[in-house]
Order: sequence, then C-alpha cells, then structure tokens
Amino acid sequence: MEKILIVGATGSTGIRIIEILNNSQSFEPVAMIRKEEQKAMFDDMEVKWVLADLEQEDFSAALKGIKKVIFAAGSGGDTGPEKTTEVDEKGAIKIIDAAKKAKVKKFIMLSSMGADEPSKNPDLEHYLKAKAEADKHLRESGLNYTILRPGRLSDDMGTGKVELAPKLGKMGEIPRDDVAFLLIMSLADPLVQNMTFEAIEGEEPIKSAMIELSKS
Repeated sequence: MEKILIVGATGSTGIRIIEILNNSQSFEPVAMIRKEEQKAMFDDMEVKWVLADLEQEDFSAALKGIKKVIFAAGSGGDTGPEKTTEVDEKGAIKIIDAAKKAKVKKFIMLSSMGADEPSKNPDLEHYLKAKAEADKHLRESGLNYTILRPGRLSDDMGTGKVELAPKLGKMGEIPRDDVAFLLIMSLADPLVQNMTFEAIEGEEPIKSAMIELSKS
C-alpha cells in the first residue's frame, strides 16, 4: 500500500480524509500532527502519525517512506495575515520543496475558489493570496500535482455529487465530505494529473465527474 501523508490531519477536512483512507485497500494514511496531545486521537484509530510543524524547516523525517501528499492544512479566512502567510504560503512552499527532494510521486493541494483573483474578495484577500502563491509554487515545482479549489465548505452530509471545471464561473458551496472524496480520488495517478480545478455541489457523481474532467 502507498503511504499518504495528510498535512492538516487534525482539521475538519483532514479527519474525514483519514477516516476514508483508513478503510482503503490501496492507501495507508499517515497523519502529520503538531502537538504531542494529538497522538491519542490517531492511536485510537490505529493510524500512523508523524510529529511535524509547518513552521519548521526540516520535513525529511515526516516524508520518509511517503509516496503521495494531501495538503489539507489551512489557517482559515478568519486568521490574521501573518499567521496565514506562515501556514498557507510559506509552510506549504516548504513542504512542497521537501516533497520534491523526497521524490514524492504526487502532491495534492486543497486550495480555495477565488485564489486566482484574490482582489475580488477583500475580506479574504490575504488568505487567497497565500493560497495562490502556494498553488503557483506547486505548479512550477516539477512534481505531479492536483490543485482542488472548492467553493465555501459546509459541514452538511456529503451528497457524492459535484460540479467540476477548471473555472466554473460561479460561486457555490460543497460539503467537506465530498471535498475529502475529491482529494482522495485525486490520488489515482491517471486522474486530474497536473490540473487545477474548482468544485461545488452539483448533479454528477464524483467518480464520473473526475473521469470527465481528466479528459478535458
């Protein structure tokens, strides 16, 4: 089984990713955690963990044996510019560079809709700018990548149905459950390879929507 490092494993979306991957026959999740007290949660789930922080400099231990990375960390739009820059931009860039050095096979980034036009959303501009810089660095890194830019995240139960496009041209929301599934589906090598795409809730089943998008 391929070991998948989940960055942001203790977040709302990260936990969903871990839970799904923990029942996978193909992938083994490894939770990246910041604090000693977070170990118990993953020990209870029988999930491996590594202790690392996005503000540190050396990620070689965290990436040992890792085949792919899902970056689901985020400071959130309510966080101040300084912390956002440290986590969503500088932290992401550092672990992208470390993943390249570790010869990781694929890097999957959870970004945000609007990251291509941060100035259009003044309330979230600092957050979207940080996401945009991280996305740009990933695209230029030489790593195989997928960048997912979902609409507003909700805690509603997932529907398993989405609307996907490189640029949707409209806003919308999407349950975290469905975002987790989209990120996990992106682990499959032929799907959405070296693509950036937006996602909101819709009418098409996730699997067929991903296959169709990959052909575009």
